[in-house]
Amino acid sequence: MMFWEDFHMGHRASCGRYVVGREEIVSFARQFDPNPIHLDDGAAEATALGGLAASGWHVCCICMRLMADGLLNGADSLGSPGIDEVRFLRPVHPGTVLSLRREVLDTRTSKSRPEMGLVKFRFELLDASGDVMFDMVGTVLFGRRNPGFRPA
Repeated sequence: MMFWEDFHMGHRASCGRYVVGREEIVSFARQFDPNPIHLDDGAAEATALGGLAASGWHVCCICMRLMADGLLNGADSLGSPGIDEVRFLRPVHPGTVLSLRREVLDTRTSKSRPEMGLVKFRFELLDASGDVMFDMVGTVLFGRRNPGFRPA
């Protein structure tokens, strides 16, 4: 189990492997983002995406899955107060294999809730070649192993 004290500024880690399927892209798009570039190969070919691509919201969900499996489910995670930025850097096509890389940008204890601390992360989804496809900066709340301790 990981707690707030286990995260240190500058620490990087990678985890997960997720293969994005064509049917998954289309199914997600039908339900949540019915733009032709996410539904139809022909419509997508005629765009700068160069073919059928996952919705950005779908990519966010894939990121969340990898975060849950590779970090949050093994930690005293208490949710998030929000996301600062999200960038979709490259189209995610069917067959793309994604992995998650995280970097701790900042940590601080909660002034109002001493039993928790905040960790600001940069999360990146990388393809098999190591190209960054997606970038997100956000804060996650974690329980503290030693809530009464106040670092100097």
